[in-house]
Amino acid sequence: MESNPVLLESKSSPINLLNEMQQLRLLGHLCDVTVSVEYQGVRAEFPAHKAVLAATSKFFKEVFLNEEPVDGPHTNVFLNEVQVADFASFLEFVYTARVEVEEDRVQRMLEIAEKLKCLDLSETCFQLKRQMLESVLLELQNFSESQNSEEEGAARPSAVPAAKPERDPPDCSVATPGRETSPEGSAAKSKEK
Repeated sequence: MESNPVLLESKSSPINLLNEMQQLRLLGHLCDVTVSVEYQGVRAEFPAHKAVLAATSKFFKEVFLNEEPVDGPHTNVFLNEVQVADFASFLEFVYTARVEVEEDRVQRMLEIAEKLKCLDLSETCFQLKRQMLESVLLELQNFSESQNSEEEGAARPSAVPAAKPERDPPDCSVATPGRETSPEGSAAKSKEK
């Protein structure tokens, strides 16, 4: 008798895998590539794993798949015009799927994502930029609406609603010739009462 297949799936495995790869990178274990970055005379070297970089960046995938066999398992990659802090943030993102950067660096992170062809980081930056833009537009809309309401208030004199005059009970008397039946006459009558 055959049994039906069942799916064994771990929700924590991808996160655990990323965390373990990050720890290996931070400790320098099993790293098979060193990425050297330089920008305006500032240079730094980052040990990493080819498999992680190739899986997250089409740029690195192309570099590693097209590299000539060298003596030894270690590869060096040189990146010019990439800021050290930006590449460090890029590495943190590809190894952890998250990174915290200042708002003014989001555009630079998008640029490095595009340069290194990292779709996940690119999409994340676009989403964040869209949220930031929507937030700014909402603030501008609220500001505009408050300005409009202030201008309307300034254009109209602030009128306090006048108290409604008390109504007299209807006058049942019949108008006789010579007596006023106009509203002014009614008002005069009510003062006499």
